[in-house]
Amino acid sequence: MSRLRSAILASLLLGLAGCSSMLSWEPDIYTVKAGDTLYGIAWRYSLDPRELAAWNNLGSGDLIYPGQSIRLSAPESGRRRSGGNTGPSATARTPSGKATRAPARPSDPPPSAWRWPTDGGLVARFGQSALGGNGIDISGRSGQPVIASAGGEVVYSGSGLIGYGKLIIVKHNETYLSAYGLNRELRVTEGEKVSAGQTIALMGEGPGRKPVLHFEIRQNGKPVDPLRYLPRR
Repeated sequence: MSRLRSAILASLLLGLAGCSSMLSWEPDIYTVKAGDTLYGIAWRYSLDPRELAAWNNLGSGDLIYPGQSIRLSAPESGRRRSGGNTGPSATARTPSGKATRAPARPSDPPPSAWRWPTDGGLVARFGQSALGGNGIDISGRSGQPVIASAGGEVVYSGSGLIGYGKLIIVKHNETYLSAYGLNRELRVTEGEKVSAGQTIALMGEGPGRKPVLHFEIRQNGKPVDPLRYLPRR
């Protein structure tokens, strides 16, 4: 009898392991909440907004609504995303079962000239910021102007991303975005065109209630060191 029980238990464990393996191939799913935008969702998961729209047949990204399920990895992705702020797997499966790498999207050049988004000292370098290390932190005084580092279109203006406070995301081209977080007041709205140097927000407070601006630049959805683009001080 004990052998029979052992055999049954082993079969059940193997079955569960098989189910777990099957589940690991399912894509991550995000449920859209009120106030969400395509760019906000892509920013949260460090994804390229163009790819996120393509994976979900969203067109320009305006076709999202509360309660909608959004996949966070490519259809037929060869590997489940591990979560956090990592990007999706770059491989996919062909009908033959062989893994192939998705073709890279063409990249636009960065804006020709970036400006520092506010006056103040650098208090946290790339990788050191309290907001996950994805950008830099610049000190100042509460209420001082925050400007667009380069011209573009405002694709997010709100407070729906946890940890960023009142946040603005500016799209400079199909490759580059910049973000301005922890603001006290937002001066621009989604869809608005802004020019380099234009005031878009007023500085707020960060950890420890100290005035600070959190600033990020992303290339194809992935954080890059802003100091590579900003002029030397």
